[in-house]
Amino acid sequence: MAHFDTFKLLPPLKQALIALGYKNPTPIQEKAIPSIMAGADIVGNAQTGTGKTAAFCIPALTALLKSPEKNALILVPTRELALQIEKFWLGLNQFCKEVDCVSLIGGVPMENQVKKLAKNPRLIISTPGRMVDHLQHKNLNLNKITLLVLDEADRMLDMGFAPQLNEILHVLPKKRQTLLFTATWDADTNELAKKFLTHNSERIRVGETSKAATTVKQKLLHTTQDGKRDLLLEELNANPGSTLIFAGTQAKADRVAEFLESYGIEVNALHGGRSQGQRKTALRELREGKIRVLVATDVAARGIDVPEIAHVINYDLPQIAGDYIHRIGRTGRAGVTGLSTSFLAPEDQRRWDEIEALLKKTDSSVPKAAHAKKLRAANVADLAPEAELVKAPKKPTRSNPKYKRDNAWAKGTVSVKPAHEQRIKPKSK
Repeated sequence: MAHFDTFKLLPPLKQALIALGYKNPTPIQEKAIPSIMAGADIVGNAQTGTGKTAAFCIPALTALLKSPEKNALILVPTRELALQIEKFWLGLNQFCKEVDCVSLIGGVPMENQVKKLAKNPRLIISTPGRMVDHLQHKNLNLNKITLLVLDEADRMLDMGFAPQLNEILHVLPKKRQTLLFTATWDADTNELAKKFLTHNSERIRVGETSKAATTVKQKLLHTTQDGKRDLLLEELNANPGSTLIFAGTQAKADRVAEFLESYGIEVNALHGGRSQGQRKTALRELREGKIRVLVATDVAARGIDVPEIAHVINYDLPQIAGDYIHRIGRTGRAGVTGLSTSFLAPEDQRRWDEIEALLKKTDSSVPKAAHAKKLRAANVADLAPEAELVKAPKKPTRSNPKYKRDNAWAKGTVSVKPAHEQRIKPKSK
């Protein structure tokens, strides 16, 4: 088994890895770190949760420590991923703090970022959109960038960042080292690699790209749109542990969160319509165990790094088949077994057919569909807010547990009953 000592790292990095609890490199780290430290351009293909962040951060910090005149840029698709990398970087350079970094992300004032850029940080972590904003305002130049990292490159393309990436490419020094990391590989990703990397770049593959993690047990349940809420309660009661629920829209995510809160479940929502402060709070609460459930849109599919997530629920199936693999990859990380449950309404059959085709194409496990028991009358529309039906008399809080509905996850209460038996009745008019 390989050990980090085999990489001949600088003493501050060795000390930091010990402090962070890192002992042996993962396969992607074992293959990528020596090549990057040797100065090669690489394409790294690996599933989510395999340690890609450390695979490029360790050699990047090594290069910056050895050459004070060099700077680095890491481009990522989401704010959450930028902050996740920044957190890891701060831990990695805790014994060599002269290599500072700044995160350039949307949702926060640019003025604070401009002040940090004025101090000439050695590492910039940025989303493509915010990077272009700063370039257009002439807040920075990239002349000293000698190392470029494109992390989750496939996701940046999925999110429509190709124009911004091309704009950034034009102002980057041509003489540089480029690292491209991706979980999937297709024609678009290949074209991006041709633009950014040299012809003699090295491709490193670990495991199967576009393949569902074998550590995740998949479950598929036939239901209806108006039966999803009751089924969601049943799943939460049947499967303990922290849970990530994916909803199709921002409004749906908020409604599902409000519904669960009315039953005393500690929950928060994460989506593009929330401020950066709200998004950071939601992730922090999930990591610290202050909430059990996080309801999110696909903005979180690759931006969450919480190893303890036990259960992923696809309340709504994703629009893009490949996102199914990224969603369920939020559980079953670091070798731990996880569970994913997908709700399949009749109108979602086409989406599931595309997901099933992808799973078969990549030789992934395909869940066998089961029919959930019908818990709610078919004429109740889940698309309506149902304000009078799902809101408790008063907002349930830890200090007022008597206002919580019966739920196994609210301390001192009983297992949840079907919603039609305990839902608050509308006030008579």
